[in-house]
This record gives sequence, structure tokens and C-alpha cells, in this order.
Amino acid sequence: MDGVADYSFVEFLGTAGHGSRYLARTPARLGITAPMVAVKVFSGATDEDALRRATRELRAFAAVSSPFLVTLLDAGRDGPTFFYAMEHCAGGSLESPTHRLTRGERLLAVARAARGAHALHLAGLVHRGINPGNILLADDGARLADLGLAQALDPSASVTGLGPATSVEYLDPGVLAGEVATPASDIWSLGVTLHRALTGTGVHGELPVHDPLLAVRRVLGQPPKLSESLTDDEANLVRRCLAPEPERRPGSALELAEEIELIQGFAQVR
Repeated sequence: MDGVADYSFVEFLGTAGHGSRYLARTPARLGITAPMVAVKVFSGATDEDALRRATRELRAFAAVSSPFLVTLLDAGRDGPTFFYAMEHCAGGSLESPTHRLTRGERLLAVARAARGAHALHLAGLVHRGINPGNILLADDGARLADLGLAQALDPSASVTGLGPATSVEYLDPGVLAGEVATPASDIWSLGVTLHRALTGTGVHGELPVHDPLLAVRRVLGQPPKLSESLTDDEANLVRRCLAPEPERRPGSALELAEEIELIQGFAQVR
């Protein structure tokens, strides 16, 4: 794909959820000094209701001002393709960083994402899609991106109705079972994200990405298992995030961020 609307693509940055991310030259009409922006493209999103839902989600996200959230710049439709543009974070994502991250850097990236989630929660929003691929790495720190657009664009795209099978690992089992997503659901997702960022493994092992029904059954049918490579403090915090009862999880995403930052301070010292 060479471009969309008046965006000329320079580099393919990868896939995330139902979309593909590209580095693109900044159109003059945006009136910003950055020479490049990131554009996420959702092909085949032709349903008008889906496009309206996605537009609402983006507007809600863009209305929340926080240094811990990616800045959205533009959105639109080019034929059957829905797209949006955002600031380019040159460090890649927590899932695919452009350079090797220290343990302290990984902790801090998740802490900043938790602060971004807290900003959304204060605005009455739930992210519903937190995972390492949605934590982007800018020169001045990590930012949380992509507010629940997979569900907005195509609610029937998977057995969960919340995105592709690869997202199952990060979804609160209560949401998988049909409960409404809440800020506590995002805290679950942040806990799983923290575990994978620190250990490289999931709390349910490696789920079968090509068999979403089996992946869902595994998540719903067995308790999370934490890696022995976590420190005691890390394991205790992840375990609290994954408590079956939402009221036993950290009381807010801000509280979670502060606890991660405390651990991160010790990680920097070691």
C-alpha cells in the first residue's frame, strides 16, 4: 500500500489489531512541524454504523489531554478504507521496540500506560484493548494508543467481539464471559501486559492464535500462572491485577502506575 488520502507512506511499521500501521509524510494541511506521522489503516471497514462508532471512539480519545496518551491528528475515510493519523513514536512499541529495553524501561513504559489509562478513566472511558502493541515508545516516554477501535469497527470480527484472537490473552475473563468492560478490566490488561513485558511469556502460556475458541476456553478454564522469573514484588503486583474479583485489584490505574514506579526505582538501583 503506497498511501491513503493525502498521506504518502514511507515505511510499513507493522500490524496491530485489525489495522496496519505506516510511517507517512505529514500533509501540509495538518499544520504541524513534525515531518512524519504514523497512520493506522483499517481496510474493508465499509459499514456506516461501524465508521460512526470508530469516529466517536477517536473523538472521545482525542478529547482527553494527557502526556501519557498518543496525540491523534486526523481521521477519515478513503473509499472502503478507514484511517487515522497520530504522532509518530520513533521507538516502536513495547511489543516491538526499535532497541533493547532494560527491565527498568519496560516497567516505566507500563507505568506510563497505566497513567494514560487513568486519564481515560477519569474522562469516563475504558480502553478495552491494552496490550504491548498499543504502548508506543516516544523519545520522551511511552504513550498509550488505540482506544478500543477493533470492537468499534467490527464487533463480530472474532468470537470475543473485541478483536483478533491475539488479543484474548489481555482480556479480563469477565469481559470474555460477556460482562461490561470497566476500569478494573483495563487493570487486568495492564497486569498481563506487565507480565509479558518482564518475562516474554503470557500468563496462560502461548495461546493458539489460529484457534480463538480454544484460546478463550483456556483463558476461562484455567487460572493464570506467573513466571518464576518475576521478583516477589513484581509477582505480587501482577497477581493483584489478575484477581478474579475486580474489587481486589489495585483501586485505580494511577495506583497501579505508582506501585510499578516504586518497583522500577528498585530496578534502576539493582
